[in-house]
Amino acid sequence: MSDDLADKKFETQAVHLGRVEGDETGSVATGIFPSSTYRVDYPGDESGYVYSRWSNPTRQALETALATLESGRHGYAFASGLAAQNAVMNLLRPGDHVVSVDDLYGGTHRQFEHLMRNFGVTFSYVDGEDAGSFEKAANDRTRLFWIESPTNPLMKLVDIAAAAEIATRRDILTVVDNTFATPFIQKPLDLGADVVLHSASKYLGGHCDVVAGALVVNDDGLAEKIRFNQYAVGGTLSPFDSWLVLRGLKTLPLRMERHSYNSMKLVEYLETVPMVDRIFYPGQDGKPVPNKMKLPGGMLSFTIKADFETVRRFVMSTSVFILAESLGGVESLINHPASMTHASIPEDIRRARGIGDNLVRLSVGIEHIDDLLIDLRTAFDKIRTAVSREK
Repeated sequence: MSDDLADKKFETQAVHLGRVEGDETGSVATGIFPSSTYRVDYPGDESGYVYSRWSNPTRQALETALATLESGRHGYAFASGLAAQNAVMNLLRPGDHVVSVDDLYGGTHRQFEHLMRNFGVTFSYVDGEDAGSFEKAANDRTRLFWIESPTNPLMKLVDIAAAAEIATRRDILTVVDNTFATPFIQKPLDLGADVVLHSASKYLGGHCDVVAGALVVNDDGLAEKIRFNQYAVGGTLSPFDSWLVLRGLKTLPLRMERHSYNSMKLVEYLETVPMVDRIFYPGQDGKPVPNKMKLPGGMLSFTIKADFETVRRFVMSTSVFILAESLGGVESLINHPASMTHASIPEDIRRARGIGDNLVRLSVGIEHIDDLLIDLRTAFDKIRTAVSREK
């Protein structure tokens, strides 16, 4: 990062970070360098760019920007959030143990249970709202604490600082998936975490037009191991996709403010709906909020007092909210976790963790709040009418 940006506010850094080092064209927009290979001065020369799996100017510009925004020293961009996650899991060895939050993304659970267990890594799942549960589940083989905060899809908040203190004392790495919050809302490295992970497809990109992942760390030794895993496995982000995420970063603060405003207004509405049983939203349940986030973000979930078919009808009845996987774009999305994002988790485990057939998850976009409110009201009216007819 250039010295003139070091003391600037997050919003200014988000706009101006991401220049390609050595680009003397005067281009205001970051350049896209699609080259897969580069001319070198002599055999074995690694003083500059050599091969894009190892390093690429556009991707490096993004990685530098991400590291700065997350208060980190080293950033790495991957072809997906799960590819970034895999680079972390490849730090482990057979017999190693991981303590993870139990309420987590279905794809993460799938990678843990269906891939990493094949290589002798074991897992324990705990309620992340109790930071002490991490220590209770740890043993002498525990190498990593895996945290989402807020969690997906029940929006639980983890005391990152408390969990990181336990991990540091026991020589355990703390990884925090910061996808829902983004560095504009919270910075896990400042709270003691060792690794920050993002599915950059979500809020960082922000427009549902890119699949990407990222890792940010401070420790030089850990960074070198992650860099090696990135290069050796090859799940790197393409130059064009790196450029898309860089473009998204420029409006991240503005979008997160609007996402948060809209979601708060929708929570106020949902609290008045008799068919809504429970709302899951950061800080909404009145509990003390650990490491209080700057804003609540744009994600919320709620349960409906209805059977699966009625809930299914509900998520198919919206017009502004799009029924779709993923989250974090400018468009509002509606999702049924049990049959979509978390369908890979066995039903008995899913239900035990509170992910029932009546749970609905919203990724609240930046549309006008009046249109979002009308859309949800209309969907509730439709299922009320349908239920009345059936009676």
